[in-house]
Amino acid sequence: MKPATALIGWGQVRHTRHRPAHHAFVYPTAFLMLPMRSLAFAGIREQGLAPARECEPTALAINRPAWFAFHDADHGDGRPAETGGALAWLDELLQREGIQDAAGEVWLQAFPRVLGHAFKPVSFWYAHRADGSLAAIVAEVNNTFGERHCYLLSEPQYGQTILAHKVFHVSPFCDVQGEYRFRFMRTQHNGQDRIVARVDHGDADGPLIDTSWSGVLEPATAAVLRRVMWRFPLLTLGVVARIHWHALLLWLKKVPFWRKPEPPRDFVTR
Repeated sequence: MKPATALIGWGQVRHTRHRPAHHAFVYPTAFLMLPMRSLAFAGIREQGLAPARECEPTALAINRPAWFAFHDADHGDGRPAETGGALAWLDELLQREGIQDAAGEVWLQAFPRVLGHAFKPVSFWYAHRADGSLAAIVAEVNNTFGERHCYLLSEPQYGQTILAHKVFHVSPFCDVQGEYRFRFMRTQHNGQDRIVARVDHGDADGPLIDTSWSGVLEPATAAVLRRVMWRFPLLTLGVVARIHWHALLLWLKKVPFWRKPEPPRDFVTR
């Protein structure tokens, strides 16, 4: 496996609610796209820098304080890099679920920790086989109540729709029912590397909410990270603020409010 380098995504988050009241927004954003095996192999997460012969260096702060950083403890079961970090957690999860062939690169699409604060509504783990094909995708979902749940999508293919039953509470304006329709694309066109993650939620009455998170990817150099900090200095804090702002707008539109149920017994849904 040829080592890869950490990437920054420049793109947007789209959200459209179809009923009982129409509500839509589009926000520009930046995010991380991290080759977790390459970073672990090079020792970047432990040292902050990798030997050039093993992996291209990245200016991204990893497991150390910075304005814009990645920390293993923000994912999975919260284990630190010293005990294997988030990648070890993912590998154990896949092994428990019977996925034995995800030995290739694992790309993580996630928001960063900004000024020591992290809130990641969803992160996507793209686990590949040694031949480069997708073995699994894990959607790691967090709600504002401090709860986390994972949807494991086995045998996925880019461009293919994958279904999963909704079992985890993410918004008081959506009941825990219906199904998600996941679709992912990663393309190369005119020298641009692009990722699209789409998640649509529907129930017995039809489509309810459509969301997408997309962007063009480029190496996380020092210059690129400075651009991120200038354009989105409070990126993660802005995510939380927008969640509460749109909750207020939905309440004003008299969208029904649902009480939070107990989290699902199983941490992983397939």
